[in-house]
Amino acid sequence: MSGVKLQNVIKKYGDVQVIHGIDLEIADGEFCVFVGPSGCGKSTLLRMVAGLEETTSGAINIGDRDVTVLDPSERGVAMVFQTYALYPHLTVKENLAFSLKLAKVDPADMDRRIDGAIEALELQPYLDRRPFELSGGQRQRVAMGRAIVREPDVFLFDEPLSNLDAKLRNQMRVEIKRLQHRLGVTTIYVTHDQIEAMTLADVIVVMKDGEIAQQGTPLEVFESPANKFVASFIGSPQINFFDGVIKQNGENFAFVTPEITIPLDAASYGGALTDGQRVTGGLRPEDIIPQGHGMKPDGEISIRGEITLTELLGNESLLFARCGSVDFVARMQQPRIVADGENLRFHIAGSRLHLFDADTEVSLRTT
Repeated sequence: MSGVKLQNVIKKYGDVQVIHGIDLEIADGEFCVFVGPSGCGKSTLLRMVAGLEETTSGAINIGDRDVTVLDPSERGVAMVFQTYALYPHLTVKENLAFSLKLAKVDPADMDRRIDGAIEALELQPYLDRRPFELSGGQRQRVAMGRAIVREPDVFLFDEPLSNLDAKLRNQMRVEIKRLQHRLGVTTIYVTHDQIEAMTLADVIVVMKDGEIAQQGTPLEVFESPANKFVASFIGSPQINFFDGVIKQNGENFAFVTPEITIPLDAASYGGALTDGQRVTGGLRPEDIIPQGHGMKPDGEISIRGEITLTELLGNESLLFARCGSVDFVARMQQPRIVADGENLRFHIAGSRLHLFDADTEVSLRTT
């Protein structure tokens, strides 16, 4: 097993640069998820680690080896694709054995590896079936098994669950996480689904336009987004944004919009606040609490909103509301039917406010 290190990695297609000087270290045994919108470069970066895309400049190390110019077969990686990439004419067991036969692995060692993958992924009932006789989830497990038998230094997953239905995706997420914990192999996983990223990752790398917007643990990225883009991309439903200004009264500061005023703890912003400064405030739906439907935050900060839509989710509801010219979403922890047009008071968890500079969109919070 080995860690992965990228140093100033750049990728160009002709005159078009799609990866802009990525520096990243993934520790041995770590589960790292690349997440971001379509076209942000996450799959291209993964394919560069795999050796399926050439690196224009920079260096890629796996363990203590520089693999930048090595062929994929020499890098010690195994990749699981979105499309499974199974051989349709071979049985499950033959698919598992195929790469080992090409590598002329000793038969006894081959049997040990295959038996281990079969046990880990519970493939015993399907060994004599061909891919067309399997469900999508079963085919994905075979694809994972084919990666496991190679005993790689690094697992690479390129959006492996995107072809599965929602229930199966949830099941496979659990299987992948348990398997990675059991094997302890360094893993890089690409997805555009931020829920997958949050539930699977030890470390999340949020990408935008070929660059790293932020990296950190799921909790760090969720609780302390580095910029407005990360705040909007991580979290479901999306964070609410309110355009406003900073108002100063003596040593006291507040975030002020036409709809709401939220006192600020200036110490949390390290002197970054100035009177009249244009900012964007962010409040997650769980921090806007319908009166009587959840724990009331400290203080009496509140707004009134007219309900425009309700989504009942069983254990909770999402309330879409409008206050003045601003639309926002709130979570109702004790669901009930709320009619369109109903007017409710919402309490605000002011200490949970995120502030971003209106021009740079960088977070102003330092603690």
